[in-house]
Amino acid sequence: MTAPPGYVATPQALAEVAVALGREPRLGVDTEAASFHRYRDRIYLIQVSGRNATVLIDPLAIADLGPFGALLADPGIEKVFHDADYDLRVLDRDYGFRAVRLFDTRVAAQLTGEPGIGLAALVQKYVGVKLDKEHQKADWSRRPLPPPMLAYAAADTQHLLALRDAMEQRLQSQGRMSWAMEEFKQLESLRWTGVPVGGDEDTYLRLKGAKGLGPRSLGALRLLHRWRETVAEREDKAPFRIVGNDALLAVSRALPGSMTELNDVRELPASLARRYGPALLDGVAEAKRLSESELPRLARQARPTKDRGFDARLEHLKAARNRIALELGLDPGVLCGRTTLEAVARARPTSREALAQITELRRWQVDVLGQAFLEALR
Repeated sequence: MTAPPGYVATPQALAEVAVALGREPRLGVDTEAASFHRYRDRIYLIQVSGRNATVLIDPLAIADLGPFGALLADPGIEKVFHDADYDLRVLDRDYGFRAVRLFDTRVAAQLTGEPGIGLAALVQKYVGVKLDKEHQKADWSRRPLPPPMLAYAAADTQHLLALRDAMEQRLQSQGRMSWAMEEFKQLESLRWTGVPVGGDEDTYLRLKGAKGLGPRSLGALRLLHRWRETVAEREDKAPFRIVGNDALLAVSRALPGSMTELNDVRELPASLARRYGPALLDGVAEAKRLSESELPRLARQARPTKDRGFDARLEHLKAARNRIALELGLDPGVLCGRTTLEAVARARPTSREALAQITELRRWQVDVLGQAFLEALR
């Protein structure tokens, strides 16, 4: 590509761009969503950079993004992301697209022991460019997108390929390229696992502090949460932009019976009390009318059988992990996360072969930590 195609908003333009991008050895890729603003989150912009040009693909204007999906699936092209996890999940959710042959500059930075792993920090350090993060929480669903937002979006991928090369050099110099390649391969299996739009009947229980409410207040929260979802969907706004979680919990806890009592709920802004007061009071009143049998009850989970030696084994493994992380200049959680440590503690392996059978452990982790783990478990 000799010139940047720029903003791609027609099927014909996308087809032409895809042909040009298909000749590239690697592509920088990013997406922009609007979960901070909209009830229905989706991809609102796709940025792709080759060696000499960047294109911005408008998924609102193009119904069939198949040519872009084909680029992601092409094993002859390396796709470079920064923090690919969410991008890959939403590409799967919105389009069923699957990417292969990946390089994630954030993962690479973590494995090299970088203290700052944000894109802006890394680009400034290794590419010498200061990125403007002014539009980080902008509403990407708006149209037309103003030039400053388009420039911001393009900058997120314009420097990815140069950063990728710098990260590869660091990995190679530290002998950790094989670690990164194994992590990159794991990214190919990521799929969307989030809650569908609107959530499920028990989504309200995921609000921080919900499980500390009494049955009557929990019943109020269930009703108020359902009301908020209805309003958010109708107005296509993120639910917290209707009434925040803390305010919803506070109203449920206080169970106000009048506007005076509602205004006394400190966490609820006066403007929201005026706007939604009748609806909030109706929800509370309905909760007060529920019979005891209609109130939600938190199911008690059976406690797992206590493994008396588990905690001690976990502490020994953690100490071994921390010691090696310090020697390697890595964050302990990057070297081996708690979930993986717990899996090793449960399995109680006595050989490298047994370690290799623990699915949570990567091969590189067995190589780096295996001996220390076995000694810690003896």
